Amino acid sequence: MLILGIETSCDETSAAVLEAKTDKIKVLSNVVLSQIKIHSPFGGVVPSLAAREHEKNLSPVFEKAMSEAKTEMAEIDLIAVTAGPGLEIALWKGVNFAKNLAGLWKKPLIGINHLEGHIYSNWLKPIAEIKNSNFKFSKKIFPALNLIVSGGHTQLVLMSAHGKFKIIGETVDDAAGEAFDKVARMMNLGYPGGPLISKLAEKGNPKKFSFPRPMLNQKNYNFSFSGLKTAVLYLLKEIDVITSDSILKRKLKIQQDMAASFQQAVIDVLVAKTIKAAKEFKAGSILLSGGVSANKLLRETLEKESKKLKLFYSQPDFQYTGDNAAMIALVGYYKVRNKKSELRIKNLKAEPNLRIKNW
Repeated sequence: MLILGIETSCDETSAAVLEAKTDKIKVLSNVVLSQIKIHSPFGGVVPSLAAREHEKNLSPVFEKAMSEAKTEMAEIDLIAVTAGPGLEIALWKGVNFAKNLAGLWKKPLIGINHLEGHIYSNWLKPIAEIKNSNFKFSKKIFPALNLIVSGGHTQLVLMSAHGKFKIIGETVDDAAGEAFDKVARMMNLGYPGGPLISKLAEKGNPKKFSFPRPMLNQKNYNFSFSGLKTAVLYLLKEIDVITSDSILKRKLKIQQDMAASFQQAVIDVLVAKTIKAAKEFKAGSILLSGGVSANKLLRETLEKESKKLKLFYSQPDFQYTGDNAAMIALVGYYKVRNKKSELRIKNLKAEPNLRIKNW
């Protein structure tokens, strides 16, 4: 079975082709075209610009994915496209492109939840290293506790079986990735903020500044990063890092310490709540995913704490941490294989606030 995946939920235009033989998954291609350079001057994603770029890039990205996979549309068995959540104007570009392909080639089409795609990115192996991978993990993983951390979402999702989800916690304001971007903007570092903050933090002292750990001790599993972001803003005003006329080395050291302290506060909350939930719900595994899952300190810390509980731990390969069409294609395959899908063309629509739900 060959599945074509299409992803346009935010500012990455992506197309991928997966080959599935029972539980053997082979990624034939996974093309991702980023728009970072276009949005960087604005300090964040501009929806109208993102949609414009998707419109321009979808065809060449699709053609490249098909070429790398050495296949043609006549051989494709299923098209899977991100239906939500995401930027509505961007989602529609991918949905309409997929609908046109499905109609032209008379192929079945399925809409996929972007966050479910992130969860299943844990089943994708590095293209260059392992082209054939078992869809099922070798160890018992259910119930699996998923920590999804991205620019738009921060959620704890308990997965009792494939396609069986329960959201047990989520952010009540800013997502973790959004907080990274906003703090980087306050510090005049640029966009996207996550990698820039992490790079600065490598040489900083995470204990230098005492930032709050929002909602850390509350009994629920929700997150909040707005207050932490505000604490950084107040500190910036107090020490005047942005417009400081002091020696550059001194300014850089302050920024490094601030980045390290902020990053540590975010990770402390994410890891503590995840581990606490894993204990309460007797999880068999902890799975990390989403754009912020590329953060090395988060990966190392969560893996270390998971091992203390003797839980199976998984994180996606770096190339699958961000938005990509391979993860969308994989969810499409599994839903169809288990007959848990609604194949449609005419009624498929973009759903910017789409929630994770059971298949």
